[in-house]
Amino acid sequence: MGAVVTSGAVAGLSDGDVLARMAAEGLQPSFWTGSPGQVFAWHEHPSNKILYAVSGALTFTLRDGSSYPLIAGDRIDLAAHTDHAATVGPEGVRCIEGYAS
Repeated sequence: MGAVVTSGAVAGLSDGDVLARMAAEGLQPSFWTGSPGQVFAWHEHPSNKILYAVSGALTFTLRDGSSYPLIAGDRIDLAAHTDHAATVGPEGVRCIEGYAS
């Protein structure tokens, strides 16, 4: 699978609504933020990662060179063991993410 982006998946929803949606999927969500221009080096996760950008923007890049830009309201699903890096947009980013088996 690699990565799949769903544009506008939670556009206009409150944090509480996003948390409820994730809980309904059996996920244990957590928040994190990134500073403008922050780079997250190459890494992977042992489980499927589901991430919602709730404000700001960031771009995920996979080893094959494909890029997945996200803006507020977008969702990305990353398959387990998908090597990726990410770069935060100029206004920073706030995300809610969880992991699924």
